[in-house]
Amino acid sequence: MDRLIYNYFSDDDFLRISGKIKEMEKNTSGEIRISIKEKKNFSERKIDMRALAEMEFHKLNMHNTRDKTGILLFLLLGEKKFYILADSGIDQKVGQSVWDNVRDEIQNHFQNGKFGDGLIWGIERVGEILSAHFPIKSDDTNELSNEIVLG
Repeated sequence: MDRLIYNYFSDDDFLRISGKIKEMEKNTSGEIRISIKEKKNFSERKIDMRALAEMEFHKLNMHNTRDKTGILLFLLLGEKKFYILADSGIDQKVGQSVWDNVRDEIQNHFQNGKFGDGLIWGIERVGEILSAHFPIKSDDTNELSNEIVLG
């Protein structure tokens, strides 16, 4: 696999992003994941971004969180596309339009060449929204890895 990803992100960016996820999850029972895919494979060529994000969501077992509070920030670098997908527990309280607005703001960062900063901003914003609707619980555990998934 060529490493297109390193045209956009450095190892330091990945450390900052994982750290930001950990920091934001201290205030919410929500689970934030980042998945960055370089390009669609041949069998995915006709699949839209939402469906790709849903496939990734299930592949990462994000649908198995206790309160259905997983949220995926999914990037497709080769097409410069991005999607935010929230599980059903989040969808009951926060509409997709909220996530689309966050996505659009992240894309503004990306258009200015600030990929790491864009994701950091997005994670902060997602974390703020989640903590307002899904505050941390006394028995909360970190159910999903904070590591970035590179595909």
